[in-house]
Amino acid sequence: MQQFFSSMWSICTKEIAQFFGNLSGYIAVCLFFLVTGLFLFFLSDSNILDGGYANLDSFFTLAPWIFMFMIPAVCMRVFSDEYRSGTFELLKTKPLTAGNISVGKYLAVLIIILIILLPTTIYIFTINHLSANAGIDAGGIAGSYVGLFFLAACFAAVSLCCGSFTGNAIVAFLLSSFVCLVLYFGFNAISRMPFLQGNADYYTEMLGIDFHYQSLSRGVIDSRDIIYFLSVIALALGITIHNIERRTV
Repeated sequence: MQQFFSSMWSICTKEIAQFFGNLSGYIAVCLFFLVTGLFLFFLSDSNILDGGYANLDSFFTLAPWIFMFMIPAVCMRVFSDEYRSGTFELLKTKPLTAGNISVGKYLAVLIIILIILLPTTIYIFTINHLSANAGIDAGGIAGSYVGLFFLAACFAAVSLCCGSFTGNAIVAFLLSSFVCLVLYFGFNAISRMPFLQGNADYYTEMLGIDFHYQSLSRGVIDSRDIIYFLSVIALALGITIHNIERRTV
């Protein structure tokens, strides 16, 4: 067990070092912070200063759509570069399992996501300071951050899964973005079709990420939502591990 975690952590730190080893990593962090700040404080349609309420609803509405493309961009080279450059063959010669490789790379992406999200906490202090009355709803914002993290974790698992099928980074990005879009908004759109009206539309909507993300964003941590996110992550990582095992044969 100690060998498993040691190998997994070495892969994790290697991926993080590679991501921040050039300007692209720092640009991704700054870009996310700047884009969300622009939408929240400067653009008229989403400016929270003109909304009259001390909340970050605009941020938590916008962030999933940015993550839908940013996380596939972060993940698109995780496996494709290994396949293309031949370094994947070197991994095969080391005492590493497919689980070591897949989970180690996934943890690296999760840590990168946390680093990307960290600067956005300044929005909480800004809105709380500008609030004229009781301040922000801390419970609701905490729940929203939990929901956003699980949503990002799902996108990361799906993106790595899609990337494990191909050695082409562009194909990995496009496929990952499409699958993330379908999981986030597709089931919600399908549930609105006339022939599903009644009980079927509710259960169809439950299959999508947006349903459970919105539930957590209300500040109520429901075990059903957590189980849903963990199930999607486990399924995506399971497929990824299978693909890696197939390539090592």
